[in-house]
Amino acid sequence: MISFGWLVSFSLLASSAHVVTFDRDSLGKAPPGWTVAMTNQGVAPQWQILRDPSAPTPPYVLAQTSSGPQQDRLPLAIFDRVSLRDGEVSVRLKPVSGRQDQAGGLVFRYRDEKNYYTVRASAMGDEVALFKVENGRSIPITPRGMAPSAFEVKHDIRPNTWQILKISFRGNQFQVYVNHRRLFRAQDSTFTGAGKVGLCTVSDSVTYFDDFRVYPK
Repeated sequence: MISFGWLVSFSLLASSAHVVTFDRDSLGKAPPGWTVAMTNQGVAPQWQILRDPSAPTPPYVLAQTSSGPQQDRLPLAIFDRVSLRDGEVSVRLKPVSGRQDQAGGLVFRYRDEKNYYTVRASAMGDEVALFKVENGRSIPITPRGMAPSAFEVKHDIRPNTWQILKISFRGNQFQVYVNHRRLFRAQDSTFTGAGKVGLCTVSDSVTYFDDFRVYPK
């Protein structure tokens, strides 16, 4: 059994699966095993462990607490221990504040801070959307069956409320879930190789995260 408190491995079910709860990390610091980065310019990201009595796995959460008004500002926390091409990644997230946006999301097939996929849930617009970030530019990926101009899928994303966001990806096929309900499917072939996974926020969003899960396939 791995001794790090922030990592639980399910050796009986899937030896390569990981769950991160942040509950034995140091308050006020970024957790070990994670790299802090950011796409585009703006106020530097601030990822830190905080105490939150409402945490799904109490007592601690990972929070991105800095804010900057740039719309294309994407603070990132990248999980260093896993690189995968196909799999499922999920997290419980709670949008806390933000004037430009109140959003959080997942990162997958991460190459560097300018090239990766991300799925984001926003409490500001009650919407979920999938993007590829290519050369630092966020480009929406249209869900199957929707017009290209309507890439955001409406869903009730409440501020200061925990919800589960999950992305399943295999080859060029993606499926997005909120609270165990599949919202949409999509496809894209820009990044086909293995990459790291992680978390992101948008613009000036302050967002809390807990119960980060990675299941390679």
